[in-house]
Formats: sequence, structure tokens, C-alpha cells
Amino acid sequence: MPLPKRQLGSHGPMVSSIGLGCMSFAGFFGATDDETSMECLAAADAAGIDFWDTSNLYGFGRSESVIGTYLKQTGAKVTVATKGGIVVKPERRFDNTEDHLRAELEKSLTRLNRDKVELYYIHRRDQSIAIEDVVETLMKFKSEGMIDAYGLSEVAPSTLRRAHAVAPCAAVQNEYSLWTRLPELGLIDTCTALGTAFIPFSPLARGMFGETSVAPETMDQNDWRAVSPRFTEPNYSYNRRQIDGFRSFCQSKGWTTAAGALAWVLDRGYHLIPIPGTRTAAHLSEWLGATDIHLTDADRTEIARLLPAGFAAGDRYSDAQMRGVERYC
Repeated sequence: MPLPKRQLGSHGPMVSSIGLGCMSFAGFFGATDDETSMECLAAADAAGIDFWDTSNLYGFGRSESVIGTYLKQTGAKVTVATKGGIVVKPERRFDNTEDHLRAELEKSLTRLNRDKVELYYIHRRDQSIAIEDVVETLMKFKSEGMIDAYGLSEVAPSTLRRAHAVAPCAAVQNEYSLWTRLPELGLIDTCTALGTAFIPFSPLARGMFGETSVAPETMDQNDWRAVSPRFTEPNYSYNRRQIDGFRSFCQSKGWTTAAGALAWVLDRGYHLIPIPGTRTAAHLSEWLGATDIHLTDADRTEIARLLPAGFAAGDRYSDAQMRGVERYC
């Protein structure tokens, strides 16, 4: 059965209700190789997952290049989202100027083997530039045929409202899952009111909602999660015990843990399109039952008992990783 569709903003295309986050193709969560990434893309394509999310930052173009190679070789028809606005070297900063965004977008299109992308995000907001001016820049890109629509990432509801007043914002991408609930405090509702799609990234809690929770001792030395407070002790052990209860509940229902966690996200609103990430076709296969799960009131009550809002111990980012994220509560 094909995956059901959801609309990418009130004026956007219909895309698969579950997308594919392609950050893992760059090795952020452990070693990978392009052949494995290509196999993952093929599995997503075969499953009908036709909304792929990447960034110029992921492996400094590696993720985009893998996607571009796959699209060139296969002719697959997918909706692609990429991002710009973060500068890493010589030190991390944010640049939303027209010259920078244009140069980065042009390089992204080359790597993706595309004349345009359907969605282009400001990866992090540059606070030195009014968001209204940034949107004007993005509208230039749209008028030139380089993008179909724009999005924002890790922003506050107030930023979304200001941006949307200049030109409709198609999508907002913030972290959201059973263990990261901040968007419930205004952002999801603002997206609903404005007709903006809400794109939860890390809906599987960076691997914690797998059939086996990812363990710190198995992480590669370069794994991005190694310095995340939720993956360091004593927080990790506490979080794993809580999630093990949810895992048992999913098993009792005949669901994979990943499918259960994604079903919960999908149940939060029809404008939510989660983009779980993986670098392997095997892990992707664990998601595919999510759209067949229809939560009952009893299911929702039990999930809320097992994993109440705010259950997670530790912040989702280290202090360094939190730079550029807009805090609003």
C-alpha cells in the first residue's frame, strides 16, 4: 500500500507523510559510505518516501552529492529540501546575507543535479539581519526559479509570524518527538494557523526509539551524540529505562518501536511531516508500519503515562550545539 500523502504547506506539493532525513549520510552519527547511502535512498524510493531533506552543511556537501548522484542515475521523482546559512570555518557563525545564501544555493543545486529545489530552508537565523529582509532575499531566489518555496529551521513562533507576513512560509523544521516537546508551546499551533507545514526532525530521538536504544559505548569517536547531555550518564540510563517501557508497549501492540514513535508524531496533526534519518535500508524498514497505526484514546493515554511531556533527562543539545537555536519559552 502506498504511503499516504500530506501537503507541504498550504500551497505546496503533496509528499509522503514520512520523509527521509539525510544528515546520516555525512557520518554525523558514525562511519558510513556512499554505497550504503545509495542503498538507503533506493529503499526509500521503493517505499514511496518521496520527500528528502538535506543541507549544504551535511558532510560539507557529501549528503547532497549522494542524493544528486542517485537522482541522476535513476531519474527518481522526489521533492528535495536543502538548507543554507551556517558557516563552520574558521569558526561557527550564521550568515543570511543574499550573497552568501545565493552562492551556497548555487553550489547545492550543482551537487544535487537540479535546476531548483522545491524547498530551501534558512538553517539557522542570522540575528544581525531582520527576518523580513531574509525573506525578501528568498523571494528573489523564487522569482529566479531557483526554489519553489522557503522554510525556516529552529525558530520561534514570533519569527515565523514576521516572516510569513512578508511571504508565506511553506515549512518550519524544528526538533520534535516524544522526548522533545517544546514546539507544543506555540510553534505547532502557529504553523496550523498560518497553513505552514511543521517538519519534525529527529522524531526517533536520534536512535533511542529503535528496536534497541543506541548505546554511548557503541558510538564512533566522531559521533555527534557523544557530547549530547541526554546520552551522557546519569541521564542516559534514566532515559533508556523510560523508553524501554514504551518499547515494551509497542511490542505488545505488534508495532516496531520506531513505527510507534512515528505514529505518535503523525497523530499530532495533519500538517506534521516527520523526517526520521538513517544511513541504512534496514533501519528504514522499521518505520514503514507507522502510517498503518491509528492510535486510540487508550493508546494515547498509555503513551502519555509511559513518556509524559518533559520526561527526558538532560538538554537535547550541549551549550555549544544550542548556538543559533531560537529560545522562546
